[in-house]
Amino acid sequence: MSKKILLLLSCFMALTLQAQLQKITLEESVLQQGRKFGADKLSGFQWLPNSNQYIYFTDFWKKIVIASAQNTNATTWTTTEEINSSLNSKLGNLFGIIAIDNQNIIVNSNNVFYKYNVALKKGTKYIELPQNAENITWDNAFLKVAYTIENNLYVNDGTSTINITNFADKNIVSGQSIARNEFGIKEGIFWSPNGNDLAFYQKDETDVAEYPLLDINETPGKLNAIKYPMIGQKSEKPRVGIYHFNSGTTVYINPKNNPEDYLTNLAWTPDAKYLIIAELNRGQNDMCLNLYDANLGKFTKTLLNETNDRWVEPEHPAFFPSKSSNNFVWISEKDGFNNLYYYDLEGNLLKKLTNNKFPVREIIGTNAKGTEIYFKATGEKGINMLGYKVNLKGKQSLITKNEGVHNVQVSFDGNWIFDEYSNHTTPSKSLLYNNKGVATTLLESKNKYEGYQIGSAEISTIKAADNTTDLFTRLIKPSNFDTSKKYPVMVYVYGGPHAQMITNSFLDGANLWMYWMAEQGYLVFTVDNRGSDNRGNAFESVIHRNLGTNEIEDQLKGVAYLKSLPYVDANRIAVHGWSFGGFMTTSLMLRKPDVFKVGVAGGPVTDWKWYEVMYGERYMDTPLENKEGFETASVLNYAKNLKGKLLLIHGTSDDVVVEQHNLSLVKKFVEAGKQVDYFPYPMHKHNVIGKDRVHLIEKVLNYIIENNK
Repeated sequence: MSKKILLLLSCFMALTLQAQLQKITLEESVLQQGRKFGADKLSGFQWLPNSNQYIYFTDFWKKIVIASAQNTNATTWTTTEEINSSLNSKLGNLFGIIAIDNQNIIVNSNNVFYKYNVALKKGTKYIELPQNAENITWDNAFLKVAYTIENNLYVNDGTSTINITNFADKNIVSGQSIARNEFGIKEGIFWSPNGNDLAFYQKDETDVAEYPLLDINETPGKLNAIKYPMIGQKSEKPRVGIYHFNSGTTVYINPKNNPEDYLTNLAWTPDAKYLIIAELNRGQNDMCLNLYDANLGKFTKTLLNETNDRWVEPEHPAFFPSKSSNNFVWISEKDGFNNLYYYDLEGNLLKKLTNNKFPVREIIGTNAKGTEIYFKATGEKGINMLGYKVNLKGKQSLITKNEGVHNVQVSFDGNWIFDEYSNHTTPSKSLLYNNKGVATTLLESKNKYEGYQIGSAEISTIKAADNTTDLFTRLIKPSNFDTSKKYPVMVYVYGGPHAQMITNSFLDGANLWMYWMAEQGYLVFTVDNRGSDNRGNAFESVIHRNLGTNEIEDQLKGVAYLKSLPYVDANRIAVHGWSFGGFMTTSLMLRKPDVFKVGVAGGPVTDWKWYEVMYGERYMDTPLENKEGFETASVLNYAKNLKGKLLLIHGTSDDVVVEQHNLSLVKKFVEAGKQVDYFPYPMHKHNVIGKDRVHLIEKVLNYIIENNK
């Protein structure tokens, strides 16, 4: 048989196979990435307290199975049906249950909490909270529960309710997260280890400007006023309250240096005698880690001080390896990368435990003696998330054996490690390591995309605009990719701090709808420019006082790389991004108007003076301090430059990037005589979620396809 015939036969077979494969719909690509196409995992895996048993959920969170580390054969522990029958409740699933021990769990049914004994299959009503109770937080013994209603904080012990605060003034908010969830703040209630005291964040928003959001569901429309502290304006004033149950009294800790300083990363010492709080100046370049007497709320001493000419950003509270010692580990970026430092309560550095040229991301546990600390870090490549351990003498070792993005959980005695990970070729694999590093495979998922037409992604590196720094890129190609063709490109951009778009995970960190777009005959390209996450302080801090400048130059290096590829249609390049990515999209379209033919910007920051204090002042300082930087970064100043087609999108109830940004840009376009397209999503906040997200992605991608011809 001739080579020509063989080639034709091969092409015919490939086309036949392609025709037999199912196509992923756009709706599926938006809604089913984590469902229908989601890898099989041990959902909700958790170690049971003080045991080597673990549980996880199956049947869409309707069943809990249990196994021991020594014997990994899982059996049914309890089910939704079983609990509902016992409690006469109407639980739809068991998401959010709290395991007290290896027999008892706490179940929440519409804020009615039951204590259920799995072994006896019996339960009793435990505590009932008001329907509008939020921020529900149990003490360590599960005897008392703290919660908030509106701006006040309460505690219920099953027999009575205690008003911890009782402020009629709605500007005084207790028990909620503060500083708009910056500095790693995710909660506002902190029980002492012994449960005798309760610390909580409190913020005074009296001087913070109200920002109007319109509720169109009312007739007439109703004003929803939120507190929104904008860059350079008055901010909230924080303090920390400590309620003592024995005396029924509360003491308060105020910022030591300035009322608008940030109080962050609160931690109780194991003996419950002290609080450690990081106080950061509003300029965010001077941080004091302070020790306070918990009984009196009095300042004791400053344990350490960190300054930086750009910023200091504490994101992790002090970590105590041992319950019997007040010695603690502090995560600091002062040497350029997050590393672990071991201190005593006098502020003496006992040991720098890690000395990595890559960032520690979080501490995940210790062994029983508190002599080994487990943590997650990127490793040298920067696109992985790996598990490590280090002892108190600084001996470090890698726990996880495979490259990829790992979720690691350590048993209570530190002898067993659960590791669930994915990488470029592995949808998901769940392993159990013993203390000798020997792994048992608990579950390995099949590829849920088998039988479907789906393209491929490749991760590469290019040089940044400084011609020195390596940047990661991801290029998604269609399943029928042909090197002899010329393809249009959609550049998907974020580009800002605290986010990394490209990871060594399944689908390489991309959204499934990007693969759908590739099947429409597109290349989908992303570059994580300088300023993005997980590469250390020097990589990130080049953005300081000049948001957009270096990021744009790095994105243009990505475009130059694209244009060097023989299969790229250099005249048909579009760009899309959301939030900081929206800022980048509008910046690229207006500051570099000859590069992109089409742009779609969602929820963009258009002028940083309208963004929030905590995030914005870290990177830009204030307009008074950095007038030139704000002028350069404001896309409003470049509206007259628009050449391509541009679609702007915004949620009308966006309380993160308020719609003032986008509407102000539209006004500038009108003044400049430029035609643009604008699409609002009524009553949606910063992200368009639910079924409406299908509409959003369809709007974005169709706009690019129709205008990038």
